[in-house]
Amino acid sequence: MAAPAAPTGIYKWASETGEFKRQVSSFRNEISPDGPFPPEANRYHLYVSLACPWAHRTLIVRALKGLEDIISVSVVDPLMGPNGWHFSEASETPGAIPDICNGFKYIREVYFKAEPEYSGRFTVPVLWDKKNNTIVNNESSEIIRFFNNQFDVWSSNPGVTYYPENLRSQIDELNTWIYDQINNGVYKAGFASKQEPYEAAYNLVFDGLAKVEAILAKNKFLVGETLTEADVRLFTTIVRFDPVYHTHFKCTGGTITHDFPNILRWARQIYQMPKVAATVNMKHIKEHYYKSHLQINPFQVVPVWNGPDLSLPVKQ
Repeated sequence: MAAPAAPTGIYKWASETGEFKRQVSSFRNEISPDGPFPPEANRYHLYVSLACPWAHRTLIVRALKGLEDIISVSVVDPLMGPNGWHFSEASETPGAIPDICNGFKYIREVYFKAEPEYSGRFTVPVLWDKKNNTIVNNESSEIIRFFNNQFDVWSSNPGVTYYPENLRSQIDELNTWIYDQINNGVYKAGFASKQEPYEAAYNLVFDGLAKVEAILAKNKFLVGETLTEADVRLFTTIVRFDPVYHTHFKCTGGTITHDFPNILRWARQIYQMPKVAATVNMKHIKEHYYKSHLQINPFQVVPVWNGPDLSLPVKQ
């Protein structure tokens, strides 16, 4: 049997060894009172995909902190084509919000406006400075901290922090291994093009889920009784696990629905917090993965199941 044609361009995710290696975010400026990007109301614009777990983090923290009125947003179409993420009208794609900031048709144009010689991937989220017409940052872990820390004067939920100083060492430790084993682990499994790296990633994913399940057997949240950014960062992966990563990324060792009762209880708690459910768009999530990754699903057939019903009452 002939080997399948190797993916090229935007569809090429794995290295020559068959391993998926995530590109490092390249715009890493900070929002701070003393820097070139100070916190201001209505100065910054957020570009996201409702399908993307990394972008989803930023939407959740923006909502929890009550910053919707001072940080505007554009939402790309869930289908990623050969030219990357593109914008649609809501009339074409419900849930999409066109580029109300620059009027662009593609996310790649945002990158090229900020850096004409840019040669990396065109990822979301992107935090844009409307005053200086440039990208501030495209690293989700840093953007959520800007939203958490720098805009309290305009927040409808001021004083609440998801990165409390007394818990930072625990949060940082959790973030490190959860990112490697679960957040990015599902991608390492799903985009592996050879058996050995796939199995290595698969084992890491389920080892990580088992550790989280054990933590949540004792705790309400990952760090005791307090919702932190560690929970937000993991939640966006868990909400996609059963409907997407289990099947599409071949993480078939179990489902959140049937095999991880404590993670399921925890996910329901977060989903049912004010404003969180509105950030979850399962149609965008499934349409993106199953229709954009042609090297995995060339016929673009989208499974029916949406995973567990997170709106059901939480069992303590």
